[in-house]
Amino acid sequence: MSKILVAGLTNIEVTLKVDSFPIPYSPVLYPFHGINSGVSGVGFNVAKALTRLGDTVNYLSLVGKDAAQKLVKQALSDEDIRGKYVLDRLKHTPQSVVIYDSHGNRQINVDLKDIQDSIYPQVLFQQALEDCSMAVLTNINFARPFLETARRSGKLIATDVHAISDVEDPYNCDYMAAANILFMSHEQLPCSPEDWAKWMMHRFGTEIIVIGLGAHGALLAVKSDNFVERVPAVSVRPIISTIGAGDALFSSFVHYYQETNDPYESIRKAVVYASYKIGATSAADGFLSAQELDAWFMRVAV
Repeated sequence: MSKILVAGLTNIEVTLKVDSFPIPYSPVLYPFHGINSGVSGVGFNVAKALTRLGDTVNYLSLVGKDAAQKLVKQALSDEDIRGKYVLDRLKHTPQSVVIYDSHGNRQINVDLKDIQDSIYPQVLFQQALEDCSMAVLTNINFARPFLETARRSGKLIATDVHAISDVEDPYNCDYMAAANILFMSHEQLPCSPEDWAKWMMHRFGTEIIVIGLGAHGALLAVKSDNFVERVPAVSVRPIISTIGAGDALFSSFVHYYQETNDPYESIRKAVVYASYKIGATSAADGFLSAQELDAWFMRVAV
């Protein structure tokens, strides 16, 4: 198994299940068993999924000097994720509130607190990267200075820019330019995923692009093979919430690509992994081990 650096957001997440969108006004509601809370965030979710799959993760994140940091430290310990590089340098730990329904719709409200104005020590990043084969740098501000260092090191860089609509997007452009493996969502693309992937490869020379297509699976583009095709979704178990599906797809692809150097097998397994994950409530729940995924993969035969 691989040793992978992950840098990203950790937050306290509250999820609320509703019947449907839009939500009709009512002064008081009692959604029994419909509200849950726990530790989540893109960085934490990716670190947790990779650890479940058997990788060793050096996880870099920033949390607050508040009571929430105790919940984060306990969650890291429970999941056997090293907490050495998770620093309490913020005034408050970021929080999110996610509203979702049973049809796959969701609204994610993220309060980043002061993390976007905070700096992570470069020396600790270099120390954490030294014995890792890949840097998974999510698009949070404190990870931005790591891009050039990771490129100079010759390590693979993977990132997910999520919902994007502009190839020159000023917030994500440097992430897109640096990534060897680039993930994103189809939700705000201005053209077809196929055209977008070709455009991105022409603009940045990206080696591998994956575009999540929600209920329709994913699109994989491999520059060296001039390959751009869709991988259909599969149905593994009943859908509870689509929150975190993209994190699951991203994490499992990274894991299997590091293991096999085969993007085609990696995306096929990642689609199954994401399908299983959306049978859970929280963005940080529903991650299979490698052995569990292999069993589901054989059943589904993507």
